[in-house]
Amino acid sequence: MADQASGPAAIERQSIRFLLLYALAAAGGAVAYVPFLTILLPVRVESMAGAQSVDWLAYAAFAGAIAASVSNIGFGWLSDLTRNRRYWILTGLVISSILLVALRSANDLATLLGLLVLWQLGLNMMLSPLAAWAGDTVPDQQKGLLGGLLAFAPALGALSGAVLTIPGMLSADMRMVAVAAIVIACVLPVLLFGRPVHFPALHAPATSQSAETSGARRRLVARMWIARLLVQIAEATLFAYLYLWLRSINPEIGDDDAAQIFFGVLFLTVPASMLVGRWMDRNDRPIFPLGITAGVSSLALVSMALAPSLPLALAAYAMFGLASHVFLSLHTAQTLRVLPRPESRGRDLGIFNLTNTVPSPIMSVLTIMLVPVFGFAGLFGLLAGLSALACIILLTAIRAPKSQNDRLP
Repeated sequence: MADQASGPAAIERQSIRFLLLYALAAAGGAVAYVPFLTILLPVRVESMAGAQSVDWLAYAAFAGAIAASVSNIGFGWLSDLTRNRRYWILTGLVISSILLVALRSANDLATLLGLLVLWQLGLNMMLSPLAAWAGDTVPDQQKGLLGGLLAFAPALGALSGAVLTIPGMLSADMRMVAVAAIVIACVLPVLLFGRPVHFPALHAPATSQSAETSGARRRLVARMWIARLLVQIAEATLFAYLYLWLRSINPEIGDDDAAQIFFGVLFLTVPASMLVGRWMDRNDRPIFPLGITAGVSSLALVSMALAPSLPLALAAYAMFGLASHVFLSLHTAQTLRVLPRPESRGRDLGIFNLTNTVPSPIMSVLTIMLVPVFGFAGLFGLLAGLSALACIILLTAIRAPKSQNDRLP
């Protein structure tokens, strides 16, 4: 039974207990894929494919992205129809955990790809309804706070990767089991103890709007979708190839070093996202910080492409990781503000989630085309241009006619 509101302030604000439990569950979702896709899968592919590891990793990213794209929309739509997010979250948690452990049995690349696709289906059965649940429960005036809390998700995912790859701590197979156990421990509490305050306005069917307001909302949705796609292409590339890029600079870099670097960057993201998110809530300006962080990401990618040594490359990556993950955490929460149809929130978020999955096949093609010829520097130069374009798209939205700021229509 939901917590009961008590007084005007309570009517407008979700309980902190639920927000924290939800953030923990979102972090569990990140733990489910961050250490696996950034460290565990590349290491396993490298051990199987050797010199062809870049190509096989690209194939894995492409197949996984297709499965994730279709299943995220499909399970979001099903959770809309059944009006029961918890059931789908729990079922997806069980299936994805079983399949993650089953990945240990993959002894050839074809089997690994097949299990990877099935795992993506189970994972998105959990993640899609979980994302929609935030839209069902968190009012707009707390979306910035929600975005800040969501920054814990990739940070905890990176922390789990750093801990699990400590030399001698766990075997490669036991790392998969440990990931599944952590995910279950993070997601179950919100399903068992999360009792969110109910806000009828968040569930009311969309009302008719003027043609001008409706058109402005559609244009803003399109701008936010495109901008996130562009930044995500860059982030997805570093997500998949951070380990191999670092080893191209210094072959002495190990999987534990890559995991620790990844976590260190994301740890800084949490306080930065919290501060920026609170600023967004207080000033009701959700677009401006997104444009600025996209611009900083572009500058950092240029620095990565030009970095002559490992210390400078790591400093540039730290700047990129901080800016891009602040962007993505806050953008996720603000997306819930621009999708106007509560009755199809899960499906619409699934469509918006294409900005998370479509970049994988795109970056796979770009990597295969550019890295063999121009190296990672050429690839990062192109990604810098995409992030700069995202910055322009968002900042020009603020300057659109009849809009003196970036408050949503």
